[in-house]
Amino acid sequence: MLDLINAIPRSLILPPANLFLLILIGLLVWRRWPRAGRIVAGTGLALLALLSTTAVADLFVTPVERMTSPLRAPEGAGAQAIVVLAAGRMRDAPEYGGRDIPDYTALARLRYAAHLQRRTGLPILVSGGTGGTPSRDEPPYSLGAAMAVALREDFGVPVQWVEDKSRDTAENAAFSAALLKAGGVRRVLLVTDAMHMARSHAAFERAGLEVVDAPTIFFSGQARSIHAWVPSAEGMRRSWYAIYELIGLVWYRVRSGGS
Repeated sequence: MLDLINAIPRSLILPPANLFLLILIGLLVWRRWPRAGRIVAGTGLALLALLSTTAVADLFVTPVERMTSPLRAPEGAGAQAIVVLAAGRMRDAPEYGGRDIPDYTALARLRYAAHLQRRTGLPILVSGGTGGTPSRDEPPYSLGAAMAVALREDFGVPVQWVEDKSRDTAENAAFSAALLKAGGVRRVLLVTDAMHMARSHAAFERAGLEVVDAPTIFFSGQARSIHAWVPSAEGMRRSWYAIYELIGLVWYRVRSGGS
């Protein structure tokens, strides 16, 4: 319930919820101030349509993804471990006996982590706090635990550490750093998707680790055809994610005093 309450203000300042709110405000004032109402509602509707296209989403995605770059030579990065950050989950997956499993974003991160582990032989830490429960008879099943199971069973890759208490990126960094430093690890390959990397990198450096970016899931530059101008759920998802990360980066800077 607390997570839901905390998520409501965040949702209201991001598309599409903020745009629906803008349209609603326009409709409410339409009767008393018709011109103002039309402008407000029309602006909200136009922004909703534009941000739902992958072409316009790319305007936000590109500057975020340009803050990082693909890792070209992981073997020579001098890292001592690989850290993979959790994303979302699929609750009570029936095909897996009712367990929670990593969602498609988390699976993309896990696939890249498995690829890096095979190339480098480095130990892996997965980071993600409690999610749902696999059944009524078992305790809460963390995102980290679900990721560890996927790496071991589906990708055939060992997992050395499971950080399963964190609730956000800052806690991913703080709790993971504590585990790693206890094992003498100071320099890591950090795996997350490209849009999340800048904020994650900052959080892990603040936690006292040396970070080598290992981003995956790049979207920038893919909106090249006429279909990129057709509104879609994927277009809005990319817009939402990029704007969320831009706001997060600004907040991190404000919290750290602009340094």
